[in-house]
Amino acid sequence: MSAQAERHEADEHVVLGKLTSPYGVKGWLKVYSHTSPMEGILDYAEWVVRQGESLQRYRLAQGRRHGKGLVARLEGCDTREAAEALAGAEILLPKSALPELPRGDYYWHELEGLTVVTRDGAVLGQVQYLFETGANDVLVVKGDPDGEPAAIDDRERLLPFLPDEVIVAVEPEAGRMTVEWDPAF
Repeated sequence: MSAQAERHEADEHVVLGKLTSPYGVKGWLKVYSHTSPMEGILDYAEWVVRQGESLQRYRLAQGRRHGKGLVARLEGCDTREAAEALAGAEILLPKSALPELPRGDYYWHELEGLTVVTRDGAVLGQVQYLFETGANDVLVVKGDPDGEPAAIDDRERLLPFLPDEVIVAVEPEAGRMTVEWDPAF
């Protein structure tokens, strides 16, 4: 597969987690999951594993909760050495395999990259990433005055993802999100 084809294939995936380190001697690996609940990553029978620019498909042979985390074994990974070779790799899933969400709900990857604009038309920047606080999710929005469209400044803003309070409209097809937010804040 060419590097360009691999990049295109990687764009069609979402990162679900990471294989962190070997666990035991029979090919098991510790898994860091981005899914909520964390065990949700084990619901997918096939994982795409990315190491650098390389993508490889694996079937999940076994997986379970272990202490405060998860461990898993992939088909064909039966030794500690094989597990060591996969340590540090990202676990991907084709976006097309994600369950459809109810109208008005979004996966984080759908929000990342959206241009954030106030009701008054001021461009605050683009959503870089999101994180959880417990009370609500938070958007990290970074401005770029030289970007397209140009932001009002180069500040990084943290906006709570609160529909009907802060978030006025989300339009992934248009690449934008409208917010009720004072640009000075």
